[in-house]
Amino acid sequence: MPEIRKDPVFGQWVIIASERGLRPNEFTLPPNTAPSSSCPFCPGREDQTPPTVCERPGPDGKWKIRVVSNKYPALTPDPAPRCGEAGPYQSEDGLGIHEVIIETPGHGLHMDRMAEADIADVLSVYIDRVRALKSDPRIKYVMIFKNHGRNAGASLSHPHSQLVGMPMVPTRLSQEIEGAAKYMSEKGSCVFCDMAAAELAGGRRLVLREGPFVAIAPYASRFSFETWIMPVAHASHFEDIPAGDIPALASVLKKVLSMLNASVDDLAYNLIIHTTPVHAPSAAHYHWHIEIMPKLAHVAGFEWGTGFYINTVSPEEAAETLRSGKKYKG
Repeated sequence: MPEIRKDPVFGQWVIIASERGLRPNEFTLPPNTAPSSSCPFCPGREDQTPPTVCERPGPDGKWKIRVVSNKYPALTPDPAPRCGEAGPYQSEDGLGIHEVIIETPGHGLHMDRMAEADIADVLSVYIDRVRALKSDPRIKYVMIFKNHGRNAGASLSHPHSQLVGMPMVPTRLSQEIEGAAKYMSEKGSCVFCDMAAAELAGGRRLVLREGPFVAIAPYASRFSFETWIMPVAHASHFEDIPAGDIPALASVLKKVLSMLNASVDDLAYNLIIHTTPVHAPSAAHYHWHIEIMPKLAHVAGFEWGTGFYINTVSPEEAAETLRSGKKYKG
């Protein structure tokens, strides 16, 4: 049974989920074994995953996108909410929702090679699932993320994303929202709107602009080739994207991932959607966005000891490389 524990010094929550260590890892298969030969996400092996939560049918009547509960969940909907304290320690049962979105029946069909319409369908499923989880008053935040590649923490290579509904707002998001609120109190505007406007006005960190969305290399990038995608117009909730804008977001996402693949060898990345907590009203100071963080280097002692990041590729150089379509030589 997962448990959520609160660090008594920093106040951040840690999920203790021992069963996550039982996840399969196709990267450890013998060299003569084809990964797709035992992949539980491939068509025909539906009995190897938990039951389907929902699915989108394809033109052939078979599933095109499939959502299932995570077999090795970080959080589970079973326990009733419970909080406990013992001395300096505070914990509660690991209540939440953990789902896997299997993005395509194609084992090797990753987002940079998917049709834009198919990516738009995946984004629509994200939105539908967030809206569905909003009906549960116990869920305070819904995080959607994607791990691509072994170095980014993926245990299976079949294209998939994950969704976690949790009973509190993550520390990282709380700090980000507080920072945005402080910026607005000082400047009178949304920091994300100002960032988008600055790069569109000739910033060297602009990656691309398409319709209502912009992709940038953030000014204080923590990771080499870190890229953010955000709406140009202010919007605080990801799940409130107008249906007519989803194809444009799919196009930008495909192009950014294709650019990264063209520029970075053996690309591994984490993709995370940052958005306002599900039950919070629209916020003038916070702006939803997608963060894509390639894994070109490992966080080491200095980063862990200080909380600082060392980025060896400036965001200006990264944006120029992505725009040029050239391979980064280091």
